Amino acid sequence: AVGVVWCCGAALLYALYRWVIPTAVQYHGGLALIWHDVIVERMLDTLTQSTRPQRLLNAVQKNATRGDPRSVVKAIDDFCRHKEWAMNVGDEKGCILDSVVSEINPAAVLELGTYCGYSTVRIARLLPPHAKLITLEFNPDFAAIARQVIAWAGLEEKVQLVEGASGDWIPKMKEQFGITTFDLVFLDHWKDRYLPDTKLMEECGLLRKGSVLLADNVICPGTPDYLEYIRSSPRYESRYFKSHLEYTKVEDGLEKSVFKG
Repeated sequence: AVGVVWCCGAALLYALYRWVIPTAVQYHGGLALIWHDVIVERMLDTLTQSTRPQRLLNAVQKNATRGDPRSVVKAIDDFCRHKEWAMNVGDEKGCILDSVVSEINPAAVLELGTYCGYSTVRIARLLPPHAKLITLEFNPDFAAIARQVIAWAGLEEKVQLVEGASGDWIPKMKEQFGITTFDLVFLDHWKDRYLPDTKLMEECGLLRKGSVLLADNVICPGTPDYLEYIRSSPRYESRYFKSHLEYTKVEDGLEKSVFKG
C-alpha cells in the first residue's frame, strides 16, 4: 500500500512539474519567469550538477550539425520548447528579428546581451560577407558557452564576442574595433540598461541617420522608461511588433526604432 501511495504521489508530482504548472503559467508573465527561471532552473541545476547554459550546449552538440547555423537554432528551440525553457529571443520573435536583419542587410551590428548565443547565431547567419557582429556579454560563464555555440554554428569569423559591462564597452567601440557607426543594434540584456545604453550610444556617435535599434522583451519583463523615451523622442521613428514571450503565450514584443539623426 505504501508503494502504491508513493508511486501515485510521484506520478502526481511529475504531472504537476511536466504539464500542469507549465500550462498554468503559460499566460502569466511574472509567474512564468518565476517558475522557469527560478524554481525549475535551480532544481535542475541541483539534480544534474550542471547549469542551464551547459544543458543547452549539450543539446546543440547532440542534435545540431556542426557548421549548420539553422540546425543550431532548431536544436535550441526544440530544447526550450520540449525540455527546458530559456531566455532566448525564441522562435516566434526570432522570425521578426530575422526579417529586420534581412531588410537592413547590415555591415556592422551590435548585440547587447549574448546569453548562450542563440540570437547571435540567428543574426550572424543572415549577414552579408565581410559584415561584423560584435556581441557583449557581462556573465563570463554565459560567454564561455556562447563561444562554443557560435563555433558549432561555424560563425566565429563573423562574430566578435566581448566580455564585460555594456556601459564600459560602448564608449570604447570606435577605438577598439574601428567601428564608425552601427547599422543595427539588438538590445536584449538587462532591461534597466536599455535606456542609459541608448543615450550612451547617441553620445558616443555610434548611431547614424537610418541606424536601427531593435529591443526585445519590451513588454515582458518590460522596459517602460525605454519605451517612453524612444516613442516620444523626435530623434526616432518607432514601431512595435506584437508577439509573445519566448516559448509561452504571454504577450511580449520587439520595438524597432529608426534613428533620424
